[in-house]
Amino acid sequence: MELKSLLQDIKQRKLKPIYFLMGEEPYYIDKIAEFLGDNILTEDEKAFNQTTLYGKDVSLDEVLSTAKRFPMMAEYQVVMVKEAQDLSREILAQVDKKKNQLEAYAENPQATSILIFCYKYKKLDKRKKVYKAIAKSGVIFESKKLYDNQIPTWIRDEVKRRGYSISPKATHLLTEFLGSDLGKITNEIDKLELILNGRKEITPEIIEENIGISKDFNNFELQKAFGTKDFTKAYRIIDYFSQNQKNHPIVLTIPILYNFFSKVLLYHGLKDKSKGNVASNLKVSPYFVSDYSTAANNYPMRQVSGIIATLREIDMKGKGVDAASATPTDLYKELLFKIRS
Repeated sequence: MELKSLLQDIKQRKLKPIYFLMGEEPYYIDKIAEFLGDNILTEDEKAFNQTTLYGKDVSLDEVLSTAKRFPMMAEYQVVMVKEAQDLSREILAQVDKKKNQLEAYAENPQATSILIFCYKYKKLDKRKKVYKAIAKSGVIFESKKLYDNQIPTWIRDEVKRRGYSISPKATHLLTEFLGSDLGKITNEIDKLELILNGRKEITPEIIEENIGISKDFNNFELQKAFGTKDFTKAYRIIDYFSQNQKNHPIVLTIPILYNFFSKVLLYHGLKDKSKGNVASNLKVSPYFVSDYSTAANNYPMRQVSGIIATLREIDMKGKGVDAASATPTDLYKELLFKIRS
C-alpha cells in the first residue's frame, strides 16, 4: 500500500523535494525512480531540466549544487542520483562539526527541484538526524527484500496484473530457476508475455519451451519424487543433475530438500492438519499441502529427522568437509541410498 500510495501521489503531482529510495531490493528503487523520471517533466522539459548523476562520479557537494539551480522554462528540475550508495560516507558525514550537508539541504530544500537518491543495498539509520530531516521534508522509501516463500505469490500477482494467469507448478519452476531476483523474474515474464500469442495461462510447457527450464528434471520434481517414494524417478532426476552440474549444483539442491523435509517434520507436529492451517504454518500454497501430507504419511517423524541429519551431512561434504574427493555424483547417490534405506 505504501508503494501504491507513493506512485499515486506522484501521478497526482503531490510532489516532494527529496525522494530517498533505499534498501536491499533494487527492483522497487529502479521502478520508482523510473516512474518519477517519466511523470514529472514533459519530453520537451527534460532536455534542460532532467539531470542524471552517478554516485561514483560526483561528490555530494556537486549533487546539492545541482539541486540548488533553478529550472529553465519549467515548474521543476529533476536531479536523479543513481548508485547513491557510493556517496554513503559523504551522506552520513559531519562537515567541520557542523550539520551534515544533506541534513542542512533537507531542512531548506530548493522548492523547484526534485532530488532523487537511488541508494541500493543499504539504508539510513532512522536514529540519524539526516534521516529525520529527509523524512520531514521529503519521502524515504525502504525497498525490502522479499522472503523466498513470498516469491511465488509475487509472481502470481505480477502475472495477474498483466492480465494472465500462471499454474502453481509453473510458478514454482520460475521461483526455483530465478530465485528472489525480482528484476530477473520480471525480464522472464516480459519474454513469456511476448510469446503467449493469445494464450492466457503460463504453463510449465511454455516455460520449458521458451526459458529452458525442464518441467520434469528440476528440484521441485525431485522433492516430489522423494515425498512420494518414487525412487525410480528420483534416480532419473539425480542422474540428469549429475550430467548437468553447472545448471543443477548440489549446493543448491540440498538446501531445497532440507527445507522440504523440515516442513514435513513441522507437518508431523501440527495438531490441526486442515489445508488452511497447514498452508499457514508451513508458509506454502494450499495447492501443495497434499505434497507434505503424502510425505508425512510415507516417512514417520523419526525417519524425517534422520533424513534432515543426512542432508546436513551431505551439505557439508558438498562443501568439501571430510569428503574432499567425493564428486557431486557420489553425493547424489549417497543421498538417494540413505533416504531410501
